[in-house]
Amino acid sequence: MKLRTRLCTLLLGSVMAAAAERPNILFIFSDDHATEAISAYGGRLKDIAPTPNIDRLAKEGALIENSFCCNSICGPSRAAILTGMHSHRNGFMDNNNSVFDGTQTTFPGLMQKAGYQTAMIGKWHLHSLPQGFDFWEILPGQGMYYNPDMMQMPDGKRKRYQGHCNDVVTEQALKWLREGRDKDKPFVLMCQHKAPHRSWSPAPRHFKLFDGVTIPEPDTLFDDYKNRSKTLAENEMSIANHFSWGHDMKFHGENLFPKHFTAGYGFGDYKRMTEDQREAWDAHYEPLNQKFIADMKAGKLTDQDVTRWKYQRYMKNYLRCVKGVDEGVGKLLDYLDEAGLAENTIVIYSSDQGFYLGEHGWYDKRWMFEESLEMPFLIRWPGVIKPGSRPKAMIQNIDYGPTFLDVAGVEAPAHMQGKSIVPVLKSELSKPEDFREAIYYQYTGERTHHVAKHDGVRTQRYKIMRFPNTNEWNLFDLEKDPKEMQSFHDDTEYADVFARMKKLYFDVRAEYEVYDATVPASRMNQKWWKDRHNNAKKTAKAGGHEVLMIGDSITQGWEGAGKAAWAKYLAPRKAINLGFSGDRTQHVLWRLLMEEMPTDDAPKAAVIMIGTNNAKSNVDKPHETAVGIQHIVKLLRDRKPEMDVVLFGVFPRGATAEDKLRQHNIAVNKEIKEFASTDGKVHFVDISEQFLDEKGTLSKKVMPDLLHLNAGSYEIWGKALDAELKKLDL
Repeated sequence: MKLRTRLCTLLLGSVMAAAAERPNILFIFSDDHATEAISAYGGRLKDIAPTPNIDRLAKEGALIENSFCCNSICGPSRAAILTGMHSHRNGFMDNNNSVFDGTQTTFPGLMQKAGYQTAMIGKWHLHSLPQGFDFWEILPGQGMYYNPDMMQMPDGKRKRYQGHCNDVVTEQALKWLREGRDKDKPFVLMCQHKAPHRSWSPAPRHFKLFDGVTIPEPDTLFDDYKNRSKTLAENEMSIANHFSWGHDMKFHGENLFPKHFTAGYGFGDYKRMTEDQREAWDAHYEPLNQKFIADMKAGKLTDQDVTRWKYQRYMKNYLRCVKGVDEGVGKLLDYLDEAGLAENTIVIYSSDQGFYLGEHGWYDKRWMFEESLEMPFLIRWPGVIKPGSRPKAMIQNIDYGPTFLDVAGVEAPAHMQGKSIVPVLKSELSKPEDFREAIYYQYTGERTHHVAKHDGVRTQRYKIMRFPNTNEWNLFDLEKDPKEMQSFHDDTEYADVFARMKKLYFDVRAEYEVYDATVPASRMNQKWWKDRHNNAKKTAKAGGHEVLMIGDSITQGWEGAGKAAWAKYLAPRKAINLGFSGDRTQHVLWRLLMEEMPTDDAPKAAVIMIGTNNAKSNVDKPHETAVGIQHIVKLLRDRKPEMDVVLFGVFPRGATAEDKLRQHNIAVNKEIKEFASTDGKVHFVDISEQFLDEKGTLSKKVMPDLLHLNAGSYEIWGKALDAELKKLDL
């Protein structure tokens, strides 16, 4: 025992010593910051609204010209960064219905194990508390600009700070750097701002910034949405029609012009202000508001004039919020200089996605058009990156985690879909030869802003987008039409390009295993399913379950025809039934990601039998169903690496082997039997023949509807399961 203890101590010491030589990482992250509003990117605002401190990173390091997100919404982008995986793999698909499963592997957790000290300060917005961090202090939800609350570790208790959110986040990050960290360890600090997210309430010191200045309008401010998907015109994020009276445009009282402004929600930040803060706010904004109201009542403004007024109000407040972020970046860089940390600290500035600054008449994000697809990425790494570099390789937010791990000398897990961009940063080439040629984007749709579900692929020159609900394709030539005003999908001159891009689209989807069977999906619109899911969450949270039974109606049937067999074989093992009638692999994935997975250490085995409904869907091919099952297995292994997984072959259905649905299940079983793991933790069991006669016929005496089991069949399954669990000492 003493020898083992000494060896462990020596090993830990060597890890810590190695870690001490690794660079620190300061990751500064904002929300909805368009590259157009960073002067180093050279857009239309570069001279009007410079960002000197962010620009400093480009001058002293690199600016990535082709940096993109994989899903242009706040939470999904953050989840992709943490996990190195696309949304359909990490489970955080949208802001409305997702909860981030922090028990999955993330880069902060891996770096923490490798000797790094990890901290997260600012906007989190993943509907769960952070895991994998030595320290965290986060804004609840979106957070507020004025006098924000911050949730404290370990349980999320709130503390209110006086001041502007940009300043509070910066000061708390500086406090941790000065006082909170272990100075003998390298660190990863994620300093994450709310700004410049809606509702754009700037700090008092910036009120007069841009007074007397006219912000240049984009050429597409009055886009008519022709020559592209018909879904574009259905959005609810236009400056002309969807800005609210109080929340966005900062008016008090009743909405006086409902034709031009939505009622929306009130001006929440104003309600949080102190008396002095309100007095300063009103001193600046009320004269401007009253002039607009007077001009409107006098009939001086056309509809386009009103849109232009709203654009100016929006842009000035947006850019004022950006100014506060830029000042915070400057303070953090100054601290690194003063503390002697600059030479051994990688500094990155990025944002969770881009944003529409009037382009196409929009604010917000979500669409795969360039303005919200693009993410800023500026990085300083002294001694490694050549100052002033502008690599043109296409990177994505799924690359951040693998990159940080590479920097720390930690091998990224095989399931991470991103690539380390260290070769890009070190290369003298604008793009290393073996780096990706295309990026994949997927937006699954949510109720906010009514942007249509779509996905697509972008290369250096072309972009293809698919809108499944309307069965539309769009094709853009970014060289000929950089503002994406014309789709060339039905242009005969682009027939070859369209064919190549469609093939690439399906190839890239296959590379990332994007199938119906693998994209988590809920059935929450069905009351019984929603109720069963909520009950399963409560049961899982209670803990104490040694066996998880995961599947569809055949698994749910343990509560019906299989009740006696359950009492005999599974109740003594404290099993939980996670079978839902009608579920396919994608529904199981969603449920496990949405808190049906017990978080305690009690589960010793998970039993999976799923896939027959994928055959019935007439959508999922056997291989796609098998990949869906594989994703379930990988999810379980990632969350519970010590837990055994008993994977049953999909049971037979249909009277004979010639039945098409039976053939689907047979093909699936041929593939999933290979999932048995070399570490002996995944066990494949196929008892199909026990349900069939010597001719391979399935009798209604065994399965009354040639699909579902009767009591005798549950006894057959129960005996086989009992034997397998006994092998696992259960």
